[in-house]
Amino acid sequence: MEIRSYQQEDEREWVRCRVLSFLDTAYYDIVLTKKETYTNPAIELVAVEDNKIIGILDIEYEQKAMTFCTADKALGGMITHLAVHPDYRRQGIGQALLVEAQKQLIEKQVVYIEAWVRDDLWVHQWYLAQQFSKLGTYLHVYIEGSNGISSEIEGLIPVHTFCQYVGKDNEKMKKKYKRVYECTGFYKVIQ
Repeated sequence: MEIRSYQQEDEREWVRCRVLSFLDTAYYDIVLTKKETYTNPAIELVAVEDNKIIGILDIEYEQKAMTFCTADKALGGMITHLAVHPDYRRQGIGQALLVEAQKQLIEKQVVYIEAWVRDDLWVHQWYLAQQFSKLGTYLHVYIEGSNGISSEIEGLIPVHTFCQYVGKDNEKMKKKYKRVYECTGFYKVIQ
């Protein structure tokens, strides 16, 4: 296996790896048809075996502290994508990608990294095993129909709405709506 920087010609395989990796997770519904680009600098790595992308890791990092990371007042990096093809899991690929990314981030004076994940216990356990600490939680709430949601734009009717709930009554939200995910933040100091 080789870990290297992402190249534009990797896009189709990158998307394929991400889609297959997310199918059996709580992020199954967040499908990308192309690789996103970043406003800020980013470490973009792929794990390759037999000319096939089997793992991906993107970390967008700050040039000014507290721009989009929130765990510390120092420079941070946000894991935006971390995935290993299901046929290659439990072989240390995710960890190898993370180790390489951390080396590169340290060279750029990034002090810590954050990741926000949904309520897949095995994903939480992986981050804890990589020496991340829990940062906090909020809810991802999917609402069918208007169900309490309205629009200020005339003629715009909510049909399917995605919301972030940062209030205090999580149990009420979980009882009221069918699709509610707990989103948990993790962070790790790397310097």
